Amino acid sequence: MIGNNEEPLGPDALDNEEPVGLDALDRVTWALRRAELAVQALKEQRLRPLGMAASHYTLLISVHADPGLTGAELARRLNVTPQAVASLVARLESRGQLERREHPRHRHVQELHLTEAGRDSLRNADAVIVGIEGRIAEKLGLRKAAQLRTLLDEVADVVREA
Repeated sequence: MIGNNEEPLGPDALDNEEPVGLDALDRVTWALRRAELAVQALKEQRLRPLGMAASHYTLLISVHADPGLTGAELARRLNVTPQAVASLVARLESRGQLERREHPRHRHVQELHLTEAGRDSLRNADAVIVGIEGRIAEKLGLRKAAQLRTLLDEVADVVREA
């Protein structure tokens, strides 16, 4: 606290007290986060009329890509808790979009599979996602969109190596 006889501190005196650098909002990681949030918000908005959240789409497409995943495997891949996956699986199962099947060799393990309704829901949702992808490619141009995809894949590889 500044007393009556003390001079106020100048801007240079506070430099060492700043919690982050002045460039914090210009970092690649922050740009990635802004882009992720913007895409996620658009997905939520566009999928809502289908009665679907982006998390539903993510789970359905993951099971479509790798039928027979367990809830634990899915949680690891999606970087969420097993409880979050269990809740979402229960919701999609109650809608008839997903089913659990007993593992052929391990009776206590249940595999996840899409139902016909799940495939239909995924098909409709994916058309929405394709539209979002198309909008991005249209604004960036095909060359830049391809470059962005390559750069994002490289970022993922670098981060996995860390």
